[in-house]
Amino acid sequence: MRILHTSDWHLGRSFHQVGLLPAQQLFIDHLVDQVAEREVDAVLVAGDVYDRALPGPQTVEVLDDALARIVAAGAQVVLTSGNHDSAVRLGFGSRLMEASGVHLRTGVDDMLRPVEVDGARIYALPYLEPSVAAPLLGEDVAASHLGVLGEALRRVAADAERFDGPVVVSAHAFVTGAVESESERDISVGGIGDVPASLFEGFDYAALGHIHGRQEIRPHVRYSGSPVAMSFSEQAHTKSSWLVELPPQRGGALHVEAVEAPVLRPLATLRGDLLDLLADPVHEHAEEAWCRVILTDDARPLDAMNQLRQRFPYTVVLEHQPAHVSPTAQHSYASRVRTASDAELVDGFLTHVRRGRGPDERERAVVAEAIEQSRIERAEAVR
Repeated sequence: MRILHTSDWHLGRSFHQVGLLPAQQLFIDHLVDQVAEREVDAVLVAGDVYDRALPGPQTVEVLDDALARIVAAGAQVVLTSGNHDSAVRLGFGSRLMEASGVHLRTGVDDMLRPVEVDGARIYALPYLEPSVAAPLLGEDVAASHLGVLGEALRRVAADAERFDGPVVVSAHAFVTGAVESESERDISVGGIGDVPASLFEGFDYAALGHIHGRQEIRPHVRYSGSPVAMSFSEQAHTKSSWLVELPPQRGGALHVEAVEAPVLRPLATLRGDLLDLLADPVHEHAEEAWCRVILTDDARPLDAMNQLRQRFPYTVVLEHQPAHVSPTAQHSYASRVRTASDAELVDGFLTHVRRGRGPDERERAVVAEAIEQSRIERAEAVR
């Protein structure tokens, strides 16, 4: 029994105002080919299928085409909603699709509806927003990521207890030890968004989504990562899927292989004086890449972007960091706030407008409550 584990397609995403659908379509073509060539039994998509709750018509068409082609190539599809998706909209028509081999799991009620494929059982958990999922799971379940995912996996383990074949579980979550990039949307609740990998003990394989870099948390607990880079923080990533060959019986030896995805256009970060960048042959590799260029000239050159695009036509980010100025002193506002939490942004704003006087403990508590309430309202709005 072979599954191809992928996640975080983020169909409809833009990269610095450039649409990624052509790159995402290239990955889907590759995925269909792999299903046929490697005789894959099931393709598992662990959440964030779309980039937004209301995807555009062209984006919906791309997914529709992808599902039809994967099934035609010989595999079933098990697909869950992530924190970017609208669970209700993505799950529309799920009962009709079930008969065709497309299994959508987007709600709490779907957790104990495993998909059985060639003697294996796949339990596909959608993203569980704590404030929404906790009341549905029971009054004793804590409204935290650990609370809701822990309870969900406890129920799955109990349901699979008498099953002799291999058991796969998927989840869209931040597992302790995972390495983040700049392109994931924060899912922390009260500053705590991670869950321990120990929750996935007892399962033959855990197919994770949410983190965009491919990584192994434990031999049987892995992130496939996103198939397409969405920020320059992913420049060093090798985009791929995991091909997982399951044992015939539960607890047997697992074989996992990385299947590299095609790259429509690589990423490159260039640093130096403008004239050097335009002339130095060492930068030839970047001429067909999406480029982030950091100019170190003492003064910002006139018409720098147009000059750069003569050689590097796919330059999308231009920064000026003079060599004699400390990088921390001249970082752009966007780069300074990119990794800041919502609470840190509010803290910095209040400190600035009040000339150095930041929020006190009472004000921080009010801000924290407002941020959490906003999270709850957003989660309920996209269900």
